[in-house]
Amino acid sequence: MNTETILNEVQFKAMRSSGPGGQHVNKVSSKVELSFSIQSSNGLTELEKERIMHKLQSRLTKDSLLLLQCDETRSQHKNKALATKRLVELLKKALEVPKKRKPTKPSKSSVEKRLKSKKMDAAKKALRKKPDQG
Repeated sequence: MNTETILNEVQFKAMRSSGPGGQHVNKVSSKVELSFSIQSSNGLTELEKERIMHKLQSRLTKDSLLLLQCDETRSQHKNKALATKRLVELLKKALEVPKKRKPTKPSKSSVEKRLKSKKMDAAKKALRKKPDQG
């Protein structure tokens, strides 16, 4: 993954942010929408593209565009920086290969310990019963 190339391919669109604000809020476009085309990216290999498409399948549009929005701050520049940071983190996380699980067997002592505690619990419950009337 070539981060510099990816950041050059990203497109930004500024829009008016929702929520409270006052008179100034109706004039400024502080909300930022980031769009990134995974298929046409030169910063990713084909294998990386496949993995990202599979992992982020629910977040992609029909045209395989990844859209991120940020309107946390009042500054368009800060929102832009936050959106790019999120994009990079999202792509890195999608490219992580999960570790293979090695099947393990419980140790002999742990099995014995478990069986011993089961027997103790059974004996404890047996003592709660009423004695036989014989």
